[in-house]
Amino acid sequence: MSRFLTPHAAALPSTVPFTGPETLERRQCSAFRARLGANESLFGPSPEAIAAMERAAAEVWKYGDPENHDLKQALARHHGCTPAHVVVGPGIDGLLGLICRLTLAPGTPVVTSLGAYPTFAFHVAGYGGALTRVPYRGAHEDAEALLAATKAEGARLLYIANPDNPMGSHHPAAVIEDLVANLPADTLLILDEAYADLAPEDAIPAIPADHPQVIRFRTFSKGYGMAGARVGYAIAEPGLALAFDKVRDHFGMGRTSQIGALAALADQDWLRQVKTQIAAGRDRLGRIARANGLEPLPSATNFVTIDLGRDGDHARKVLAEAQARGLFIRMPGVAPLDRCLRISIGPDPALDVVEEVLPLALKAAG
Repeated sequence: MSRFLTPHAAALPSTVPFTGPETLERRQCSAFRARLGANESLFGPSPEAIAAMERAAAEVWKYGDPENHDLKQALARHHGCTPAHVVVGPGIDGLLGLICRLTLAPGTPVVTSLGAYPTFAFHVAGYGGALTRVPYRGAHEDAEALLAATKAEGARLLYIANPDNPMGSHHPAAVIEDLVANLPADTLLILDEAYADLAPEDAIPAIPADHPQVIRFRTFSKGYGMAGARVGYAIAEPGLALAFDKVRDHFGMGRTSQIGALAALADQDWLRQVKTQIAAGRDRLGRIARANGLEPLPSATNFVTIDLGRDGDHARKVLAEAQARGLFIRMPGVAPLDRCLRISIGPDPALDVVEEVLPLALKAAG
């Protein structure tokens, strides 16, 4: 370990929250037949976005606009707020790191769910926050228990994703609105809405952009199919939004990504088509799961979580057997959620691989 690290940094584990499919392919010396483990959109981005990025490629020698002006203007129009309410950054993951940097000192209390999206906890640990994790209730993050823990710990940050990753579940808007209404005065709600573009309308709460205790995170990685472009954004009251300028990488957004996101946002017809294809894929994955005696959980996302009905050891065996047969999928990492597998939705050729491989993996795992 380098002698130049701070004591806190030296004590952190040298790990990342996810093992990428590329790493797994290198380990097994073969490519996956179907890449369905990262909740990417196999339906891809809007053709208009692709064309815009192709045109922009010739000008890749230019930095991106450090103020993200055009994209912020477009996002403000899309959400009915002002550009002063919008923060643009390198995916939700990057923005989560910035909000932790802005709000946490060593020992600051933070509350999240046990088994929820791990990147938030990764950043909290990096900035020395004191993390309390609340178990899920069934397949849902437990909003009532999260609020109780927030009050008990005096937490500065409370994180919840709606719809949820890794379970694919969602709370009706009223549940999130009630959570917001009952926040302690000194708590900021981190509302991760990565899958909001794919969710039913009743999942999206009515929260004013000016609300002083809520910051909402959105992304172009899921419904818009641009995970590799790394474009995320947040909606927050202007004072908090402006604070990101204190710490963000002002040239962190590439020009090509900015231009592609603008074109993707303008093509809402493509997003509607993708949502229709995802709904059909959810239905097919459900049929595949039930044909193998498994339970597909209701999903408001671009993946389906499948309950294998046993425990994490069994699920890990099934996962390994599936990957050995060329199917990249994932599973939640924390018990009891780890009894499940999580499979992203893709076009029929990708789901054909699931239909072929899943029964073989189940049989091989015993």
